[in-house]
Amino acid sequence: MKQRPTTVDTTVKQALDQALQRFASNQHGKNASYIPYLASVPSHLFGISIMFCDGTHAEVGDTEYAFAIESISKVFTLAHVLDEVGPEALRSKIGCDPTGEPFNSVIALELHKGRPLNPFVNAGAMATVSLLEADTAQARWDQIQTTYNLFAGRGLTVNDEVYQSEAKTNQHNRGIAWLLQSYGYMHADPMEVCAVYTRQCSVAITCHDLVIMGATLANGGVNPITGKRAVQARNVAPILSEMTLNGLYDTTGDWYYKVGLPGKSGVGGGILAVVPGVCAIAAFGPPLDVAGNSVRGQLAAEYLSRTLNLSLLHEFA
Repeated sequence: MKQRPTTVDTTVKQALDQALQRFASNQHGKNASYIPYLASVPSHLFGISIMFCDGTHAEVGDTEYAFAIESISKVFTLAHVLDEVGPEALRSKIGCDPTGEPFNSVIALELHKGRPLNPFVNAGAMATVSLLEADTAQARWDQIQTTYNLFAGRGLTVNDEVYQSEAKTNQHNRGIAWLLQSYGYMHADPMEVCAVYTRQCSVAITCHDLVIMGATLANGGVNPITGKRAVQARNVAPILSEMTLNGLYDTTGDWYYKVGLPGKSGVGGGILAVVPGVCAIAAFGPPLDVAGNSVRGQLAAEYLSRTLNLSLLHEFA
């Protein structure tokens, strides 16, 4: 059986080059249009990064272009909240199961009497933000930003143009926040939480940043570049479980069938896949499928998983 790589070698570099060549010309999908800024991002951009737990990495394409983290941010806010309240409290207050509905569904909340079911749908993500122990919106944001910076190994900033674009069009999320409040699943001021959630989605990252953040999870919560811990080791498994169950919206099952790895996508065009104890893959390509996942990013992740034998199901291949 072909062995997994454990560091960057010629095979890894060749696989990245081949993935870029195979999928860069793919024209399927389109940019998110309901957030005006995202619609304006050049759709031809495409980057792929891989980083191993020893810190070695390789990249091809547009890996230094800064894009909006969007829903991938939910992974790292979850990490901080897990460190604060623990997995059992989070499961009891939010849940860990797929909703069977789109990520911004109001119907899913009504069907389950306001319980969000998981922290990766918008309702669950806002409920997660509300669990942070903070007296003000700024204190709540400072905790989130500190955690993101630990994962990335540098100071990340909000793209204010993205934030303003989202803040003007987030009426649906505001409605979800009030609905959570009415059912008792919102644990802070709903509009404060919605604003902080909108801000976390507007953080600017590059594909290089994202792969470091993913490699930190692969490395048991320790950033492989800085050596600093970003999340407690005991909370990495719950995070990866959520990514496995709910990471790519309502096509998560299809993703796991093809890629065999915990993953998370965002409508900014980013995709992250984590191989525990081995490496992380990050990709960026703005055109999305109907579920909100990067088309080229998914293709690249699937190709690298198969070519490099990274799937967690490889024992049965």
